[in-house]
Amino acid sequence: MICNSIKQSKLRKHPNHESTTTVCQEIKANGLLIRWLNIFHQDRTLGYKVFGSTENYQPALNSIFLFDNLCSLFYQCKLRYKSYLQSGERCDQVVIANHLTGPISKMYATTCEKFSEDPPMADPVSDMLVDSFGRLHTYLRISLTERCNLRCQYCMPAEGVELTPSARILSQNEIVRLANLFVSSGVDKIRLTGGEPSIRKDIEELCQRLSNLEGLKTLAMTTNGITLSKKLPKLKEYGLNLVNISLDTLIPAKFEFMTRRRGHDRVIESINTAVDLGYSPVKVNCVVMRGFNEDEICDFVKLTQDKPINVRFIEFMPFDGNVWNVKKLVPYSEMLERVEKQFKIERIKDHHTETAKNFRIDGHQGTVSFITSMTEHFCAGCNRLRLLADGNFKVCLFGPSEVSLRDPLRSGVGDDKLREIIGAAVKRKKASHAGMFDLAKTPNRPMIHIGG
Repeated sequence: MICNSIKQSKLRKHPNHESTTTVCQEIKANGLLIRWLNIFHQDRTLGYKVFGSTENYQPALNSIFLFDNLCSLFYQCKLRYKSYLQSGERCDQVVIANHLTGPISKMYATTCEKFSEDPPMADPVSDMLVDSFGRLHTYLRISLTERCNLRCQYCMPAEGVELTPSARILSQNEIVRLANLFVSSGVDKIRLTGGEPSIRKDIEELCQRLSNLEGLKTLAMTTNGITLSKKLPKLKEYGLNLVNISLDTLIPAKFEFMTRRRGHDRVIESINTAVDLGYSPVKVNCVVMRGFNEDEICDFVKLTQDKPINVRFIEFMPFDGNVWNVKKLVPYSEMLERVEKQFKIERIKDHHTETAKNFRIDGHQGTVSFITSMTEHFCAGCNRLRLLADGNFKVCLFGPSEVSLRDPLRSGVGDDKLREIIGAAVKRKKASHAGMFDLAKTPNRPMIHIGG
């Protein structure tokens, strides 16, 4: 739609840039993409480069040359924004005509859909949380502990892991201070991970304090469910409003083999408790591995028939110590084919930051999803950051680079300096991960240290 508008227009060609027609040929989607105004306002260096100067920058947003400047921007940076141009439905599309004034607005009235109101804009997000590709990071995953009461094969090496001394693990006050720094800058969702977050002794008080942070909309937890059933009523009271429970098999003997521990019945009990407490959906995370549980995929789908359960099938991912092998990987396409043979399913439209491909099943109360990190990555819409239990900050699950927030925090630096450290790390985030074969050779922590 917008591409056609550009082709049909007679906009003045910028003297220093390629023609709008040439640029349009590079744009392979139905609109000018990915929250234009956020890109301009958050990536000011890029904006100034295109518009010529600080003085020209703001007026240019509403000028008759807006399309010219937008096209010039994307021509210069088309490789930088390539992932957005190819990410289809995962991009938010904004009808630019609504942001134009005067004659140029009328010029596009016949080719751009008009609305009585402007499209809703995203909540303000600090530049600290915007990377060099314009991605807004509004989701923080906090690992509360490296300890766990299971020993899952894909998460922890058989010989175990060396634990960080307790004195070097973030305290409750440190977690809350850092979380508040992120939330006040635009993060609206926090997920608590581990290790196993529910075994942290102060988990209830921590949930209460985090849920009270002004601006936080969602407080979630990913847990193995072993001790969750007894704690969940109080956690819900204290503000935990979303729960993911890991379960990779419905067969107790296979559960014991995979986790090197007993407790299958307690995980099932926790899932039922979450349903009874009104969590909807209750998300069940299932890592699918060839030769272990791919034959149970349709049995997991049946869990969604009468309960508000969202089963999330996860492709096996490489991390240190989990002996990843491509032969163990069951790709999304194969998992989907298995489900389609037995059930009538329908794709649900995903939000552009969604990690999963979501489906509803005919006649079922719940849903199923596929997390395709290996075969169809979703890096273009990534909005996630990670704070590890030892205070290190990771901008990518698969990236080896980390920066300590604990050390400057304990040295007494102020919030402005912490924001500077965080912002610099976010700006260094890469466009995407390296691909599953390179990831398998790249040093990274075991999953239990990262928290997923």
